[in-house]
Formats: sequence, C-alpha cells, structure tokens
Amino acid sequence: MGDLTHFNEQGRAKMVDVSAKPETTRTAVAQSSILLNDEIYELVTNHKMKKGDVLAVAQVAGIMASKNTSNIIPMCHPIALQGSI
Repeated sequence: MGDLTHFNEQGRAKMVDVSAKPETTRTAVAQSSILLNDEIYELVTNHKMKKGDVLAVAQVAGIMASKNTSNIIPMCHPIALQGSI
C-alpha cells in the first residue's frame, strides 16, 4: 500500500503508534444548516418550542460529538480538545 501508514503489507488496517509525535495546535471549524418552514422557524427563534431551547440542545450535541470523535471515527486516536464559542 505504498506510503499509507495505517495499512500493513497485506493492505489491512492497522493502528499506528503516535505517542512520540509532538503536540500540535490545530483549528477546526464546524458549520451546519437546517431548513425549517416559517411556523417552526418562528417557534425556534422566539424560544417557544415545547421541548425548550432546541439551538442550545444542538450546540451541546455538537460538543458531545466532538469529544467522542475517537469513538465515532474508526482508527482515530483520542484528541484533547479546547473550545471557544
């Protein structure tokens, strides 16, 4: 498989030891969108949804997903995160 580091000679996936790699600072930006009809849009923007603040729940879900990246993406090593919003 040439220069691909996460595959062995038979082309099978393998873990790679990253313990000797120096820490690096990386920045990621996430964005999403959703289409709503006018009625739902008004309920969301006026904080009148029966279930509460759906935008706050979405924000927490995004944070939780980013903290679990190594459990969601195969072969991903745990990554320490810092955030600012």
